[in-house]
Amino acid sequence: MNQSATTHPTRQRGIFGLAVIALVMVSVLASLGVWQLRRKDEKHALIAALTERLAKAPGALPSAAAWPTLTPAHDEFSRVKFSATFEAKPDAMVYSSGSAVRDDITGPGTWAFMPARLADGRSVVINAGFVQNTMQDRAQQDRAVARLVTGAPVELTGYLRFSEEPGTFTPTEDAGKRLWFVRDHQSMAQVLGWGEVAPFYVDLESPMPSSGTPKPGPLHVQLKDNHLQYAVTWFGLALVVAAAFGFWVAGQRRA
Repeated sequence: MNQSATTHPTRQRGIFGLAVIALVMVSVLASLGVWQLRRKDEKHALIAALTERLAKAPGALPSAAAWPTLTPAHDEFSRVKFSATFEAKPDAMVYSSGSAVRDDITGPGTWAFMPARLADGRSVVINAGFVQNTMQDRAQQDRAVARLVTGAPVELTGYLRFSEEPGTFTPTEDAGKRLWFVRDHQSMAQVLGWGEVAPFYVDLESPMPSSGTPKPGPLHVQLKDNHLQYAVTWFGLALVVAAAFGFWVAGQRRA
């Protein structure tokens, strides 16, 4: 029997098998490119929505009846203005190496979280601002926060925020030091005995304490928008795989 006749079917099966593999790879890579284009559109819509919310004049704090309907997608970063009294309860530190939403914050420090009582007796957690280099000096934040607890109502302006989910490698909180590594105000309320609090917390914009610490301030959301570059990368890889397979098939035919 002619050897070329026996090897021809084998070669055809090899080409078919690699064609299937190449098709799967190209399909997956192209799908990732399409997904990144969709993510780009979603990110642009999110940036537009957040920019609009941050630019609006502050509105009233949502009533307690509306709290169950609030969601991060529709309400996060909404500006609010309300009156509350800081409570004389243990505050919490949240470690930070900087901030993605505050242009004026650099270097390590902590955010000062503390409860405040509304006129109707309900409590809302306030991120009163940034305290620089507090990791080695817990008393520094204690002194700064104590100045805010006057027993009198204060007019506050800030932004609605929602708790963060801890990541796989996020350290657990240190209850003894009242130190957290993620902004989970519900966990703080439970551990530190703040009682029932609103399902959101408020990033304080103003007023600035007379001491300047903790340091509140306006937010500037700067979300990364690299999805177009990622899409081009995935589509490029799909093209490379298709071209490599084409060159290989051409070489097989010549052989």
